[in-house]
Amino acid sequence: MTTSPASSSITEPITAGIITALVGFTSSFVVVVAGLRAVGADPGQAASGLLALTVTFAIGMLVLCVVTRRPITLAWSTPGAAMLVAAGADYHAGWRAAVGAFLVVGMLILATGLIPALGDLIGRIPAPIAQAMLAGVLLTLCLAPMKSLAAQPLLTLPILAVWLIATRWLTRWALPLALVTALVVICSYVAVHGVGVTTQWWPHIAWTTPKFDVSVIVGLAIPLYVVTMASQNVPGVAVLKSFGYETPWRPAMFVTGMGTVIGAPFGGHAINLAALSAALAAGEEAGTDRARRWIAGVSGGISYLVLALASGALVTITALAPPGLLEAVAGLALLATFANALLGAFTHNEFRIASGLTFVTAAAGVTFWGISGAFWAIVVGLVSHGVLRRRGSASGPDGHRGVEDRERSAQ
Repeated sequence: MTTSPASSSITEPITAGIITALVGFTSSFVVVVAGLRAVGADPGQAASGLLALTVTFAIGMLVLCVVTRRPITLAWSTPGAAMLVAAGADYHAGWRAAVGAFLVVGMLILATGLIPALGDLIGRIPAPIAQAMLAGVLLTLCLAPMKSLAAQPLLTLPILAVWLIATRWLTRWALPLALVTALVVICSYVAVHGVGVTTQWWPHIAWTTPKFDVSVIVGLAIPLYVVTMASQNVPGVAVLKSFGYETPWRPAMFVTGMGTVIGAPFGGHAINLAALSAALAAGEEAGTDRARRWIAGVSGGISYLVLALASGALVTITALAPPGLLEAVAGLALLATFANALLGAFTHNEFRIASGLTFVTAAAGVTFWGISGAFWAIVVGLVSHGVLRRRGSASGPDGHRGVEDRERSAQ
């Protein structure tokens, strides 16, 4: 005797949505805060950005899930925030210019839903090139845990130990547990050293009038848009499809693009389709009745709105952290993404050299004419791949091997 879909428990999707929000928020908010601070935000503006991002994508989730009856989850652009961290070392245009770039990203995402050719253009960037650029951008942050361990071992070691042990036995909760450990370490550090801060503890919004700087738009907005599309929106569609759900592309791009435009003046850099956390709301953990898993998205959206209330306090606590400790936690949060990006960048022989050049360009953080390394990494990767592909079509690097590599890549 089978159980009808109507009789299936609503508890499962609600619980799955709460877990999705908890894991998604706690595992990467430190990356967002570090990224916003890197491009000029003070603690109050970073808290405003975190609040704006959480509220906009939470409302977007509620709208998309209720209207489409599909478990569509949204998130902030974690790889995009990591790119902001990487750009921060050579960024001197100020917070207003960064906000202007965020606004441009939102308009580009909106345009992607309205103009199919723009989406096709992003799709024409070879995946290994995009992955190599992302890996290069993430490298600096992924080195941070070891740098922090060398600089302040007593503070960093507990975080690394909890993360490693939890990764072995409680994989899903490894990053949240590492974050809790970091917060305990920071509070202990503050209690011992008596560090003070004037930042507000409660959630608040801070308006910033955007400033449009051409070099910042080219060097920050365009790479942020490409990273968000290639590393979040495209994989997000694939994750949903793997569970049997088609993503309503235009509505999703409209909601995320409009949400980014609305959140930008308050400090939000970009929102997008969730990739990793999408599986928690769309998979078996959200219940056996696939027709009701959209409830997990609604539950997740409501949970995110609750978590948004903690944005001010969390940013205040992280502002009290010893130098490098926040970046160490962010590095742990991005380690799996970094490893996957490396794998995607260097799997295909045809792209190996071009991907290598892309990776080192992004990792080096070279800046020309005020334009950041992430943009130049894409340019170097596309140009080098174009040159090498034409050379390989004639005879290949060692005779006929170039043709074989291309055939293998196509398969």
